[in-house]
Amino acid sequence: MGQLATAGSLKALGDNMLARRIHNFLQQDYAIGVLLFIASALAMVAANSFFATWYDALLNTPVRFMVGPLDIHKPLLLWINDGLMAIFFLLIGLEVKQEIIEGELSSPAQVILPGIGAIGGMAIPALFYVAFNYADPIALKGWAIPAATDIAFAVGILALLGKRVPASLMTFLLALAIIDDLGAIIIIALFYTEDLSLISMGIGAVLLAVLAIFNYRGVTRLSPYLIVGTLLWICVLKSGVHATLAGVLLAFTIPLKAVDQRGRSPLKKLQHDLHSKVNYIILPVFAFANAGLELNAQQIQSLFTPIPMGIVAGLFLGKQIGVFSFCWLAVKSGMAKLPTGAGWIQMYGLSILCGIGFTMSLFISSLAFENVDISYMISDRIGVLAGSILSAIFGFAVLHWAGRKNV
Repeated sequence: MGQLATAGSLKALGDNMLARRIHNFLQQDYAIGVLLFIASALAMVAANSFFATWYDALLNTPVRFMVGPLDIHKPLLLWINDGLMAIFFLLIGLEVKQEIIEGELSSPAQVILPGIGAIGGMAIPALFYVAFNYADPIALKGWAIPAATDIAFAVGILALLGKRVPASLMTFLLALAIIDDLGAIIIIALFYTEDLSLISMGIGAVLLAVLAIFNYRGVTRLSPYLIVGTLLWICVLKSGVHATLAGVLLAFTIPLKAVDQRGRSPLKKLQHDLHSKVNYIILPVFAFANAGLELNAQQIQSLFTPIPMGIVAGLFLGKQIGVFSFCWLAVKSGMAKLPTGAGWIQMYGLSILCGIGFTMSLFISSLAFENVDISYMISDRIGVLAGSILSAIFGFAVLHWAGRKNV
């Protein structure tokens, strides 16, 4: 009995230690990047092994939601891209609202440098892509693919450098990425919409007005917002505007300054509740569903065709040129100052790191080539993966070398 008790105690102790290590790992800034890498690697393994048939069958599994005349019928992949990613954009909207009102974007002095850097980091990569694809009107739909930065991967890699980079660089990257995400939201709203349904848009506008009234009347319970927000998502989905924008619209109506009976801000509470679910479940699921690319000789050769070359050039060259040159001009003209403790080599390394497009680039590519030949989807994914990997490796190397004196 004593031996059994001892064995049971050791097992419980081991389980507790494992749980503690997992908990400690998830608290690290680089954990999100590691999980995204694992999910992407699993997707690649699944797409290039005897699991490929099951992987494709899983993503194409039809899922139907039907209530009366309402009928939403999509494969699982689109439920992930339209549904789960709406929750991701809800979190982005909450973060943007908080940062604008009381955070890093609340004063002009704080927003100038990352704002200018973000503009350069969106415009120049798009020009690189257009330069490679100007002759193909279908390929031109993907012009915004290299304009996006994956904040989770970029922050994860920066966190791996530890004391080799000043804390101000992390603040700068977060502010730049938030502005970049806001730019991506605007791009999706303006350029990636289908035939518009005025009826659905009208109902959606009424629901948005209801949410605004909730905010104005000081409603602090989250359930009314989430119920009306779900209905808003359905209307936006049916309207032709991409459904993820419903998450952003909902976020902007949730109160930040008001507090509930427990003294909690509804926005901060929802942000806290969503943070771990988005980072540790939704984004890895999205990566697993979208990063599976069958690699063969034909696919590798396709890397040197205009679409993937435009994406690689945009992410790896356009991002670093755009972010760095725009920031350099802003500082040299006296409009802004470098982040505290950071030098130009570190700014250059960070500019390269911004070329990690991955999640956001894959998402925009799924919108750009949603209704065209599958070959476009395959070629853009290999471009996103190649450009993001190059940016991650070279950005990490430059920042690692530049930060030796800080260790």
